[in-house]
Parts: sequence; C-alpha cells; structure tokens
Amino acid sequence: FAVVNVALVCFVQERGALGFERHYHVTDPFIRRLGLEAELQGHSGCVNCLEWNEKGDLLASGSDDQHTIVWDPLHHKKLLSMHTGHTANIFSVKFLPHSGDRILITGAADSKVHVHDLTVKETIHMFGDHTNRVKRIATAPMWPNTFWSAAEDGLIRQYDLRENSKRSEVLIDLTEYCGQLVEAKCLTVNPQDNNYLAVGASGPFVRLYDIRMIHNHRKSMKQSPSAGVHTFCDRQKPLPDGAAQYYVAGHLPVKLPDYNNRLRVLVATYVTFSPDGTELLVNMGGEQVYLFDLTYKQRPYTFLLPKKCHTSGEVQNGKTSTNGVSNGIHLHSNGFRLSEGRAHVSPQVELPPYLERIKQQANEAFACQLWTQAIQLYSKAVQKAPNNAMLYGNRAAAYMKRKWDGDHYDALRDCLKAISLNPCHLKAHFRLARCLFELKYVAEALECLDDFKGKFPEQAHSSACDALDRDINAALFSKSDNAEDKKGGGPIRLRATGRKDSISEDEMVLRERSYDYKFRYCGHCNTTTDIKEANFFGSNAQYIVSGSDDGSFFIWEKETTNLVRVLQGDESIVNCLQPHPSYCFLATSGIDPVVRLWNPRPESETLNGRVVVDMEGASQANQRRMNADPLEVMLLNMGYRITGLTSGGAGGSDDEDSSEGQVQCRPS
Repeated sequence: FAVVNVALVCFVQERGALGFERHYHVTDPFIRRLGLEAELQGHSGCVNCLEWNEKGDLLASGSDDQHTIVWDPLHHKKLLSMHTGHTANIFSVKFLPHSGDRILITGAADSKVHVHDLTVKETIHMFGDHTNRVKRIATAPMWPNTFWSAAEDGLIRQYDLRENSKRSEVLIDLTEYCGQLVEAKCLTVNPQDNNYLAVGASGPFVRLYDIRMIHNHRKSMKQSPSAGVHTFCDRQKPLPDGAAQYYVAGHLPVKLPDYNNRLRVLVATYVTFSPDGTELLVNMGGEQVYLFDLTYKQRPYTFLLPKKCHTSGEVQNGKTSTNGVSNGIHLHSNGFRLSEGRAHVSPQVELPPYLERIKQQANEAFACQLWTQAIQLYSKAVQKAPNNAMLYGNRAAAYMKRKWDGDHYDALRDCLKAISLNPCHLKAHFRLARCLFELKYVAEALECLDDFKGKFPEQAHSSACDALDRDINAALFSKSDNAEDKKGGGPIRLRATGRKDSISEDEMVLRERSYDYKFRYCGHCNTTTDIKEANFFGSNAQYIVSGSDDGSFFIWEKETTNLVRVLQGDESIVNCLQPHPSYCFLATSGIDPVVRLWNPRPESETLNGRVVVDMEGASQANQRRMNADPLEVMLLNMGYRITGLTSGGAGGSDDEDSSEGQVQCRPS
C-alpha cells in the first residue's frame, strides 16, 4: 500500500511538473529576451522546411540541395545527412508517427514523394503520382502508417505504407471544384481530432475537410448497386455534403479583382491548428496572417449585407451556434438598415482607472497620428474590457486612419460591435457607412448613411455627411462601379473568370457558406515566396510567429494581436518557423543555407544586433512592399528607396476622412 502511495505521489508530481513546464515554457519575459543561440551549418542551398520530432530532441531540415539533415539541436550537432533521391528543391519533411523517428518523408519540386529509412540512410518508397510540385506533407498520430501530400496539380493524395502498391489515392481533387489552374499549397491535420484536414490553395479560401466522411462516402458508393455507373452528377459531387467547410477573411473575395489588376496573388502559404485543435492559423500570401475560431464561428459581415434579415433570436451575445451567423446588427432583405427609432443617449460603463489611463494614452497616440500605437493600446484595453463600446469605436477610427490592407474591414467589425453594445453610438454609426463605402459596398453605404441621418437628424447636414454623400453618389454613377457587377449569376466576390479557372456550383455554395476570421496579425510581408509559415508559439498558443520577405520574423500576442517582437532571421527572407514542442525554443530558416536556433538569452548577456527596434517602421515598410508593383519590389530588394508611397500605410493618403467634421474628428 505504501509503495502504491509513493508511486501515485511520484506520478502526480511528474504530471504536475510536466503541466507546469508546458504552461510556462513560453512567457512574455522569455519572448522579450529571445535571441540567437546558434546557427546550424551543413546545407548548400536554401533551407525550405523544418520539422521537430515528437520529443523535441531531433530536428530535420530539407533544402534546395536535395539533402535532408537530422540535427541534435540541443548540442548543435549534425547527426545524419543524406541525399533524398529528389532531383529538385525539397519543400516538405516529416517524421512518420510511431516509427521511432526512423522513417522520414520528403516532398519536392520534382513532383515526387519519397520515404526514407534513416537507420540505413536509404530511400525505401518513391511515389510519383503528382504531376506538379509537391509543397507539403502531413501526418497524424491516429493514422501511424498514413500520410498526405498537397501539390500544385490541385490534388491532395493519401498514402498507406501498409499497402503493397506503390501508388497513392486521390483524397481531394480541387480541380473538380475550381478548374485546372488551382494549386494546393499546404495542408495540416488537427492534432486533437485527426479526422480533420485543413488545406490551403490558390485564392483566399481555406478548406477544412472531414476525412472520415469522405472515406465513408466512397465506401458506400462502391457498395451501391449503381457503383459501376458514373454519371455527370457523380463527377460533380466527389465529396459528400457536410464534408467540407470553408474559411475566408470577409473582405478578401471582393478585393480579388483589384489585387488581380495589380498582379497581386492571394494564396494560403501555410495552415496549422492550435495545440488544442480549436483554432486554425493561416498565413495568407499577398495579405496578412489570420486566425479562425473553429468553435464560435461567424459569417463574414460583407457576405451578410444582401441577405435576408435574421431574427434577434438567432443572435446571442454576438455569437451563434456553429450553424448560425453573427453580425451584431439587423440586416433587411432590401439591403442594410440600422435599428429603427430615434437615438437616445445610452449610459456608458466607466472603465477602471488603469484602463482609463490606457485609453487616454491611445487617444494621445491618435492625436499624434501614431495609428498603430493607438490601435495596440485600444486592443490592450479591449482585451480587459470586451463590452465597452467606446473602445471599439475608437479603435475603428484608428484603423480607418491607418488604412493598411484589411483595416477598413476590421473597422467595420469594430463599428458593428460598438453598435451592438451601444445602439446609440453616433460615431460608430457614421463610421460604419464610411467603411461600407471604402469596401466598395456603395449601395449599402448609401442606405446606411440614410439611416444614420434618420437616426441622428441633427447630423444630417454636417460637413461629414455631405462629403460622404458626395463620394457615394459619385461612385454610384461612375462606370468603374457598375451596378451590374453585383447582379446576374451570383456575387462577383465569389466568381472566377475564364473557363480554365471556372468554379463549380458546389464550390459556389461552399464559398457562400464560408466563416470569417477572429483575429488578424499585421506587420510582416508575404509576397515573394509561397512556403512562408506562421505558427502558434507556446503550448497554450499564447503567441503567433511568422516569417517575412524583409528577412525578419514577427511575434504577436495572440489575444490582443499586438506586435511584441521582431528579429532578423535571414539575410533575405524568413520562410520557416517551427517552435519546439516543450521549450521556449524556435528553429527558423529561409534563403540562407543555415538553420538558426532561438531561445531566451541570459539577462547578463547583451542582446545581439538581430533585434529590430523600430517595429513600427518595419511594419510600415512591409505594407508598402506588399502594395508596390513588381518593379518596385525588385528595387526594394536591391536596396533602393521607393518614393511616392505614404508613410501612414498603403492604399491612400491620410487626409481622406479630413472632411468628416464633428462626427469623426477624434476618438471619444
């Protein structure tokens, strides 16, 4: 009995120690002390992929030199180097679960997937089923002999090493939905429920699939008496209803024509789940990093604008069930309308003194035109006081002034939140109309402005209202804003052009049912490479990390979205960032032929010169880079300064709203 008690105590202590380690292994002081520990040299080309084993005592890397190296990262030693048999750049490397770290899988630009036995340094399987570059491999602990690949032929393939056949099967064919030009770029399996597979591809939509449903559907099709009869309808419905769910940043589909005109490509370059499997992180090439909540889903606000009104019973606390939609405001079938009735003064909940000080600091930053600083301070206060309408309204004003990509949509979201908390928030009502206009929803903006005038008649003839009214009417009558763009055959925001990239009706339905993001992270640049990663950092996913085209990597607080650290990780571009599974330890790589290891440096050690002190300047430069034309980007990479772009952010000058008069001259 005593022996059992001792064993139990030891077990509890061990579990407690492990829990403590995993909970506190990444903390804010550690992040602020993060610095370069070592450089692992051994490759002769760009290092395009990194992978930790489950225990975190091995790190595998793959390179343009077609070699894979297995490292002992804790002692900075190269344990094994082997040529993989590939004839082109390696883009993905994965340890096969439950193989004792003996089996390693690689995917490369030669369209091949190779399986290697590290104990004998031999390639034991070679799969050549893809017809274009293989960009990512995914594995899952629940499927120990199975793995998946995503390639630029638009296919997701599944492999089972127990089968004698050297072939794979197509799990998902994106070309059946999106045409022949679609390319799959990345994929990942949910760590808590291995039945769910997320896929990133060409365009702004990220797809989540239920593998089990797909397999069950195909089994039932084979067992069906008509299994041998292939009809047109069968070909058009390769996946069962409910097996796919799409996610998209609500403003991106309508921005596609503008981006295409500027040769700016939107493509998901990396997807990953949070450790608990409830969130999906996406690095959107050509745009920002987005986090999607898989539990409390909400429809994109812009998708809801033309839809029928939802009853108040469908909205609860600004969120809905997984089958519902949440927009924080009533939308009528004939367009966009605010609540009926004349405004009355609504009491405001006072902020605690320390939050009031933060709000005042944010207001001061706003007055000094330090838009990002103001946004970060408002966000810090919002996290502590999520039901304060004034904070959302003020942050919306800062977003609208900064004008980075996606800022007007975040401002629209904040305005709707402010109005849901305080239906009489005058400035939020007006800013909402301005946001709709800036997002190209001109007819809805006019209707929203008309409702604002009815609700706040004393503001109906203000200079701000008159200015927005003129802008809206000019846009309505301009040829570039043809009303037919949003009629006939479905919303322009969801349709492709041309036959080769035409999308199916099933795809249209899935896109229309997409869910919106929860958080957005800004500052990095992702336009030059299509393998750039973003990852959760910390066992509780407290931080977000991403590589960047400027050679730095960026670290944000997850909940506030505030940028807290920028470090120079490469002489050109940082593509890969893989956090250690248990320690505050980060491996990065990019164009340089080295792997860099980062951890908190001792307080007695002077931090090296890789810290980017001017995070705001770096972020602004990256916004300009994303909005520059290809020639300007080339000149930037050559070290030339590009003139003619505003320092306040991409997409327009900062005096665009200067005529808004008393309605929107400053935060509350």
